[in-house]
Amino acid sequence: MPTDLESPRRHVARNPRHPSAAADRASGPRQTQKEATRNRVLEAARELFDTQGYQGTTIREIARHAGVSVGSVFTTFASKGEILSQVMEERLDRLYAELDRVVPHLRGSTADRLRSMFAIHFAFEARRTRLFLSHIAAAYDWTLPSSTKPFGRTQRLRDMISDVLAQGVADGEVDPAADLQAMVELLIAAYGWTYHLVVTDGADVKVMTATMDRQIGLIADGFRPRSS
Repeated sequence: MPTDLESPRRHVARNPRHPSAAADRASGPRQTQKEATRNRVLEAARELFDTQGYQGTTIREIARHAGVSVGSVFTTFASKGEILSQVMEERLDRLYAELDRVVPHLRGSTADRLRSMFAIHFAFEARRTRLFLSHIAAAYDWTLPSSTKPFGRTQRLRDMISDVLAQGVADGEVDPAADLQAMVELLIAAYGWTYHLVVTDGADVKVMTATMDRQIGLIADGFRPRSS
């Protein structure tokens, strides 16, 4: 029968709430392997989404290119849409790090600051335009779970646009009565729509930026203060 003098080590070994040292040692390699599988899946998916598009890429192909089983993919990700969300989230982190540095120093009117911000977006996405088209295509997949973040659900983009518009209100360039949320939606929609020019006309960064500049001008006409 155990006594008060029984060693703490024996108590720990008998308590199922405390994992054994062997279990601790085993969890390290398992976690490392899981992370390696995740990275291989994301790298394979990034290449496939960029070459075959969102609809043209399957979980089976991602698994084959990653050199893992289909079951291993589903152990790590719930769906193809979630994989794309992770690919884009990691990629866009670099873009928004750049924007966080640049946007506070933008000068000019509210419309000009918006133009500069979106010009940076176009220049960044030009490196992998087809991957971004996959990101946009996923927004129309009605089967996506709410946990995924296709194009249009990127909160950092929404926040940046909102901040520029709010500054415009403070500067007297944006009507305080304007529906700023509607303006955010319009700008994001215009940005996504502009990418169709890549598919229909083979448009480059210069053409897309000029097109977006014109659309921002039209939207700006809607949010400027009205004279009494």
